[in-house]
Amino acid sequence: MTAPTLKDRITEDMKAAMRAREADRLGAIRMLLAAIKQKEVDERIVADDAQVAAIVDKLIKQRRDSIAAFEQAGRTDLVERERAEVDVLSVYLPAQASEEEVAAEVEAAIAATGAGGPQDMGKVMGVLKPRLAGRTDLSKVSGIVKARLAQR
Repeated sequence: MTAPTLKDRITEDMKAAMRAREADRLGAIRMLLAAIKQKEVDERIVADDAQVAAIVDKLIKQRRDSIAAFEQAGRTDLVERERAEVDVLSVYLPAQASEEEVAAEVEAAIAATGAGGPQDMGKVMGVLKPRLAGRTDLSKVSGIVKARLAQR
């Protein structure tokens, strides 16, 4: 028997949240499952763990952007709701990469692509995105790559 996929785990957690009558957790999980289903329908695929992790990462980023906007507007009630959703969604992300791991991946990607300067940023990020998606903030990785390529 194969190991359960991340999507299976999310579905089981939804059922557990229903049984426990955890409305907030249930809402966040249903929203995640809806986003996964939407991607599957749009692209006519069955999402694998990497794609599900990318969806989770995207939803968390959206929540963080909302938190910043709500904090500026002084809407602490909405900030708390968004933070609760981030907490629920974070459980489904793979272990976060350390700064050392990210630096090593960046160096390996630069070497693998033979990048010579900032003009090769797209090539390097193309290699890094599948390796680091869901494990770290790709906008930070982009900044690290940009700095490394500027030194060349």
